[in-house]
Amino acid sequence: MEHKDVARRVLAAIGGEQNIVGVAHCATRLRMVLKDMDKVDTAALDNDPDLKGTFETGGMFQVIVGPGDVDIVFDEMDKQTSKNIAVSTEELKSVAAKQGNWFTRAIKVLSDIFVPLIPILVGGGLLMALNNVLTAEGLFGTRSLVAMFPAIEGMSQMVNLLASAPFAFLPVLVGFTATKRFGGNEYLGAGIGMAMVSPALVNGYEVANAMNDGSMAYWDLFGLSVAQAGYQGSVLPVLAVAWILATIEKFLHSKLKGTADFLITPVLTLLITGFITFIAVGPFMRWLGDALIVGLQNVYDFGGPVGGFLFGLVYSPIVITGLHQSFPPVELELFKQGGSFIFATASMANISQGAAALAVYFHAKSEKLKGLAGSSGISAIFGITEPAIFGVNLRLRWPFYTGMACAAIGGALIAIFQIKAVALGAAGFIGAVSIRATDIPMFLVCAVITFILSFIAAFVAGRYMIAKHGTIDPDAPPSAAAPSSTATHLVSPLTGEAINLAEVSDPMFAQGKLGKGVAVTPTVGELRSPIDGKVTVTFPSGHAYAVRGGGIDILMHIGFDTVNLDGEHFTPHVTKGDVVKKGDLLCEFDIPAITAAGYEVTTPMVISNHKKLGDIIPLPTFVSGQEVSAGDEVLAVEPKPKVEAK
Repeated sequence: MEHKDVARRVLAAIGGEQNIVGVAHCATRLRMVLKDMDKVDTAALDNDPDLKGTFETGGMFQVIVGPGDVDIVFDEMDKQTSKNIAVSTEELKSVAAKQGNWFTRAIKVLSDIFVPLIPILVGGGLLMALNNVLTAEGLFGTRSLVAMFPAIEGMSQMVNLLASAPFAFLPVLVGFTATKRFGGNEYLGAGIGMAMVSPALVNGYEVANAMNDGSMAYWDLFGLSVAQAGYQGSVLPVLAVAWILATIEKFLHSKLKGTADFLITPVLTLLITGFITFIAVGPFMRWLGDALIVGLQNVYDFGGPVGGFLFGLVYSPIVITGLHQSFPPVELELFKQGGSFIFATASMANISQGAAALAVYFHAKSEKLKGLAGSSGISAIFGITEPAIFGVNLRLRWPFYTGMACAAIGGALIAIFQIKAVALGAAGFIGAVSIRATDIPMFLVCAVITFILSFIAAFVAGRYMIAKHGTIDPDAPPSAAAPSSTATHLVSPLTGEAINLAEVSDPMFAQGKLGKGVAVTPTVGELRSPIDGKVTVTFPSGHAYAVRGGGIDILMHIGFDTVNLDGEHFTPHVTKGDVVKKGDLLCEFDIPAITAAGYEVTTPMVISNHKKLGDIIPLPTFVSGQEVSAGDEVLAVEPKPKVEAK
């Protein structure tokens, strides 16, 4: 590779140095934040013989160069530009977080705040749904189950207590996660949330009645009459308050130092934020939230079946973007207005995608695709749809499209029958317990219709694809031939669980763009050499190594995005140029510490120059999902076939 020429071609393809915000690199890729992606010639980069592909994620545009070359190309790019484009990976991550339009950034913030709360909200929601089943009249007869069986009344009350707690004290939970996300002390955020739901205030669910009947109590603050209103179950007010609290706290930290900072900052932060909350922000955000929900509900009601059809059609694509993580705060407000159409429609979309994946199961021939389609399809119809969407339907495309079309029909049915949810839960068949009690039978009818339509549509589409292409499997089955006597055998560099490379979470490794190979989720933090050879790459952060032996270039990458740890928790035992034997220790790493920092430790081992070699044959000792030990033979690499002279 002519590194200088590669750097020049990359710079030209990305729109020149004037289009660069910052560039960093890891063991295999150039990571760039660019001003305008429309100026990037991705075709030129993808077709460049010295590059291995491109990828865009997390606000970064990534160009795969390969181990041992990426750092040189990076240096050449830096030399060929008149400004300093090089930044650290952590700095680049911060820059990327600020890129994109305001809407994208806002959705990311909401996701960061509410994703940690999903378990408690789902748990409380399902318990609330169970209580609705126990106390609803007309579901199992003219009387509720509690009325028919008084012995279960105590159990129902306990269930209701546990179900109501997360929602009644929601400002405490949101105050904690939101303040943390905005850079403040999360415990101060929880504290202001506690103040907003204090028993000394009028309960948030009774505020409207207290205002109407004149029983609302008021404070006299600076000549203003401030309602002593609580915010139980509210979301928007505490989001705004958390941002204000974090901003005030960070300002005070910047002005006060030492003991003064320790003693004064928490007091002033709570005091100032508290007055702002009850005088201005809380009342305004309560009004804004009510207006937003009423407006959204009116639009949905006005659109009727057409609105339901369109929302059902786009829900699965929304899941791909992650925008669905912004729905919980909206739904929590809808519950106070009588119920949420979002949950019911989302259930139809998930069931539809699950049915499409199950149709794939009946057509798949390879055990890998069959197993993935079956397990993820079942998961989707019970509410967890990402494995089916990303692992099966999007890879094949046609199941995803049939799933979208049938989800639209399901969404229209939900709108026609005005089916609404009264609690959060698992958006699938078992989501019935989160639906308004009188709507549960019709919800199940709509779910079954959606499932049948989607399964039939995907099944027929699969038959067509088989007739046209002979198979629906996206990957050719691995070679069943036994390796020849001239093949080089590679051993596992790790002890742990064997993983097929296509199943790892990093798309560049999963798609084979960095080479063919295998992966291991280690249980022992020791990386060893898979071959006799020479170390060609030792990344400064200690997370990636490459060894060359017998003409084979082997890259091992401990975890994903672990470059951000800057070497913490990694102890290298070799340097570039060292000669190693099969089984020699390359690096030690602290698995618990890395996972606690939020990173995966699944480690791919790929042959980066596989195009110059023969077949890469998995050996019987490597079975995905089973234990593999360091030193076990896992791959056989055939030499490049000789071209006979004619």
